[in-house]
Amino acid sequence: MPNDTQISKFMSLVLRHAPQEAGLVLDENGWTDFTRLCEVIRERFGVSADEVLRIVDECPKKRFTIDENRIRAAQGHSVEVDLELRPSAPPDILFHGTKERFLAAILKEGLTRQARHHVHLSSDIATATKVAERRKGDDVVLKIDAKAMAAGGFLFFLSENGVWLTNAVPPEFLSKIDQEAEA
Repeated sequence: MPNDTQISKFMSLVLRHAPQEAGLVLDENGWTDFTRLCEVIRERFGVSADEVLRIVDECPKKRFTIDENRIRAAQGHSVEVDLELRPSAPPDILFHGTKERFLAAILKEGLTRQARHHVHLSSDIATATKVAERRKGDDVVLKIDAKAMAAGGFLFFLSENGVWLTNAVPPEFLSKIDQEAEA
């Protein structure tokens, strides 16, 4: 029997990056038919639509949004979608979790969106640390002077699940934090 993480990862794949792998089509705002997604998940994993709903509801990161009979990923897409995000005033400080091996390049070039639509930022150190822990290597948490960025004209967006998004973070707005001193 598959576990919730396997199903959630599959949903992230098809709702963020490769809908064609499940025979799905995302509309311009990233929505697809929930019933059809559940059919694909039932065929692939043997779980019911009620189980899919439970996985969505219990997802601690709230990665998915359901509206009537539609579902989409809250953010993190590599396929072109318009999540209809509106600019929001960020908190003064935001955080980004990464790995030590990327630090020199980040401090030189800043944070870039890579293959995603936006750079993902957290409003607290604990969440940024969890993000960093997803990959192997030594964790690093960066502090972003979001107040100065916003004053400089950079736009921020708040996704439905509380992730702060921006197009890029130039290096002058970044600093490495000492996690033990911040704790």
